[in-house]
Amino acid sequence: MTTVLIADDQAMQRFGFRMLLESQDDMTVVGEAANGTEAIRLVDRFHPDVVVMDIRMPGLDGIEATRRIIATGARTRVLIVTTFDLDEYAYDGLRAGASGFLVKDAQPEELLAGVRAVASGDAVVAPSLTRRLLDAYVQHLPAPPGSRSTPPPPDPRLASLTEREREILTVIGQGWTNTEIAGRLHLAESTVKTHVSRILAKTGARDRVQAVILAYDTQLVSPA
Repeated sequence: MTTVLIADDQAMQRFGFRMLLESQDDMTVVGEAANGTEAIRLVDRFHPDVVVMDIRMPGLDGIEATRRIIATGARTRVLIVTTFDLDEYAYDGLRAGASGFLVKDAQPEELLAGVRAVASGDAVVAPSLTRRLLDAYVQHLPAPPGSRSTPPPPDPRLASLTEREREILTVIGQGWTNTEIAGRLHLAESTVKTHVSRILAKTGARDRVQAVILAYDTQLVSPA
């Protein structure tokens, strides 16, 4: 059973999310919060698997609440669901440690799939934001030292990866799905999933979104 906390300042929105989530046999809502401060308190109390987090809330907003929840080292993962389809919100939310970002006009099945994906350690980003998000992240990267031809210094987070794992981390950074990786690298999808799990464990990345950020940070993937 996946336990979910809903954080949104609109009571009707919380009600709608609760009705949808609790219509599923594998989900239960353990609490509701109307602001970020309350969300943090309820996460500490209930330890939910997933927080469905709004961004704009009175007092402490969803991004800062996400940052504080993740900083505690709790197992709880955050799925940001907001009205605002804006790049800076997606960028800031994911950098704060959220495992996904959806907009509220998503279909109900997209939200349910997103909660399940985040709970299982995967990540989800609204399709309209995926490419723009990566582009926005690139703009925040510091210029690499030396010329483009100068290889970056070894990063300790990559030291324990095998050549195949490094190859798969690179294409994760390029936005490939597990199905695309399996097809293009001639691997079984189950094998890809095993490699991805090992990559996350070895690098300390919480989920696939953080693996993408790692690929850019370590220059396995370079700005186009």
